[in-house]
Amino acid sequence: MTITEMLGQSALLTLLGMCVVFSFIIILILCMKLLHAVIHALKLDKEPEVKATQSSAPATKGDDGAIIAAIAAAVHEKALK
Repeated sequence: MTITEMLGQSALLTLLGMCVVFSFIIILILCMKLLHAVIHALKLDKEPEVKATQSSAPATKGDDGAIIAAIAAAVHEKALK
């Protein structure tokens, strides 16, 4: 087997491998689109409503003491290590 024949076979094998990979990617994309269509048709694509457990209001002046205490405790713990 000459170098030219081996290079020809390697190019053919490379092309075949790339075709297999790209065909699998195309099949995967088609399956995902089909799954999306089925889920949308069955109306399963709506997310459940999540109620907020805590308000997103900014901290008030009364919370400053608690924040300072938490920071002080964290610094104290870090200093002990």
